[in-house]
Amino acid sequence: MVDVGIIGSGIIGLSLARELAGRGLSTRVLSREPLQKTTSWAAAGIFPPAEDWPAAGPGDRLTALSDRLHWAWRQELLDETGIDNGLAACGGLYLAVNEAGLARLTTEADAWRARGCALEWLTVDTIPDAEPGLSSAVARGLFRGAYLLPTESQIRPPRHLHALEASCRLRGVEIVPDADVTSIECDGDEIHRVCGAHGPHEAGLWVLAGGSWSGTLAEIFGASVQPKPVRGQIVLLRQAAPSLSRILNVGLEYLVPRPDGRVLVGSTLEDIGFVEGTTEPAVERMRQFAGRLVPELADAAVETTWSGLRPSSPDGLPWIGRSPALSNGYVATGHFRAGWHQSPGTACLLADLITGATPTIDPTPFAVDRALGGPDRTAAMVHRAAADLASISW
Repeated sequence: MVDVGIIGSGIIGLSLARELAGRGLSTRVLSREPLQKTTSWAAAGIFPPAEDWPAAGPGDRLTALSDRLHWAWRQELLDETGIDNGLAACGGLYLAVNEAGLARLTTEADAWRARGCALEWLTVDTIPDAEPGLSSAVARGLFRGAYLLPTESQIRPPRHLHALEASCRLRGVEIVPDADVTSIECDGDEIHRVCGAHGPHEAGLWVLAGGSWSGTLAEIFGASVQPKPVRGQIVLLRQAAPSLSRILNVGLEYLVPRPDGRVLVGSTLEDIGFVEGTTEPAVERMRQFAGRLVPELADAAVETTWSGLRPSSPDGLPWIGRSPALSNGYVATGHFRAGWHQSPGTACLLADLITGATPTIDPTPFAVDRALGGPDRTAAMVHRAAADLASISW
């Protein structure tokens, strides 16, 4: 019997497995589907600046901790596996295409500066200095203003997941594919065994890290854990040579250029339940968005499209901690759009709780049984995304 069983093989599950194995615990990961089909593979890999300033909230502190760990893990994973996960501080440009967008950029810039983040406000004329690929859009009068966050970073999700998987296996983690959990057998308040498609599994303790699919087991781990799936669609364009060097953001839409000439175009925020796949209208809208910002992308080939279901929570914070209903159960889910950025911090925080170490940050705000009153932050973001699209006139 292994020390820890993890239900879920996405970025949170694999990060936790690696961390626990590094602390000497035998670990088994149950994957609902092949690793290459988890929602984590659908991420764009954008990491905004993550300062830990005095007034930071719990989510920001988790992100700041994770951001520091990501740079350490990058080198560790490279040394262990020889895989470069592509983490790089390429910088991010935030652009306004109308007066409402400009007003919002001004408010956002003040907030970034209050956090202590490096920021450069750009006039329309200086946008091409920061990103020459936008010269044509500037000449056409597309923008009203912009700011640059020079420390915004990107990571290559498939490479990082390959490195995590390889590191886990090198550390002795057992990864069981196609092991969809069908039932959990309990003896009182203790999980006795977990049953999957290929038979039962036993472990000293269990962690629920199933992303949007965690809710099907929530009543066992804690009835308050009900992550809502929010679909995001992405288009991958392919060029012969790179035309951009920085991440471009307009409202909640973005372009993420890769050094090999590929460009990720995203994304959507769709509260439509467990519906996967892409839609022709969304793909076409994203292609037009890319072509209007960068004319060279108008004729770029669509290499592929995909979608993922991000697991959200009503208050915008993930659930991380011990199950209130199970003596040997823990939860790590509900990270929504920050799951990738917050993954190493989540792994270390939960590993601290499991091993009895002193947590680096206060785990209380992420408690599984915390009260979830107040406005639904996820619903507000989905509404804002729809309003953004309606307000932008090209």
